[in-house]
Amino acid sequence: MKQLLLLVLLISGIQLDAQSNSELIKHFEAYSKQMRAQGDIQGIINGMTHLNVLSPSAARTDTLAYIYMTEGKYVQALNTIGIDKKVDDSDIAVQVKAISLKSVNEPELSLIQFEELFKREPNASVAYELAELTLQLKKLDEAEKHINYGLVNSKADMKHTYYEQQSPYQVALKSGFMYLNALLVYNKDNKGNIDAAVDILDAALKASPNFNLTQLTKSELLRQKQALQAQSAQGN
Repeated sequence: MKQLLLLVLLISGIQLDAQSNSELIKHFEAYSKQMRAQGDIQGIINGMTHLNVLSPSAARTDTLAYIYMTEGKYVQALNTIGIDKKVDDSDIAVQVKAISLKSVNEPELSLIQFEELFKREPNASVAYELAELTLQLKKLDEAEKHINYGLVNSKADMKHTYYEQQSPYQVALKSGFMYLNALLVYNKDNKGNIDAAVDILDAALKASPNFNLTQLTKSELLRQKQALQAQSAQGN
């Protein structure tokens, strides 16, 4: 009799838990919907986090990590989704990992994810990220491959955003690849190739006159050229 009573209580408890869980899911679904209507990003994050605890899913995890990333919360995005490469990752998951790892200064790990993105869907925008990362890592042969791809495949309407100024600005993506190409030429010989790199930067500025980063880089290279000339004159 006691065993039967315990079994009845156990089953009742399971049913109550299931009912409670179901009600909580409905509550947080309604809560998340209302937060979206109000444009409350933190509320959306809170609601989705509760839903993911109550009813975990890869799609919900990916979306939550994506929201963190778009809000500039890269560490939280990576804590949500992880950093390892997984063959069954969604495109969103790979994108979140790639951008977030780059943003927290993990270029080697970020490169792995961008390579996976490019493998899934080759395009000039991802090629730019690959070129930038490989240049940073001094992998010049790989950088040259991605730059050449980008120069050929950049369309007139493609843009890239830069953030070195107080206000972000956009230039033609092809001009961005020209800028990276100038850096590549300079890195191959940072004394002998200054003029060649400056010529490429001038071409990029002609195509995109608002390209502030290119102007800054040109000024720095010319400063280095003058310093080298001064050293040479002193040596003579």
